[in-house]
Amino acid sequence: MEWALVIAILTLVAGIIVLMWPKILNYIVAAYLIIAGILGIIAAL
Repeated sequence: MEWALVIAILTLVAGIIVLMWPKILNYIVAAYLIIAGILGIIAAL
């Protein structure tokens, strides 16, 4: 598995976690993490 794909998946999971517990960070950061994760997965394919 490529490191880019691993980082992208971890970023996506982090974004989902932040959305589930918004007290940790705000929704803007969560949206950024999810988008960065999806784009990273697409780029790695």
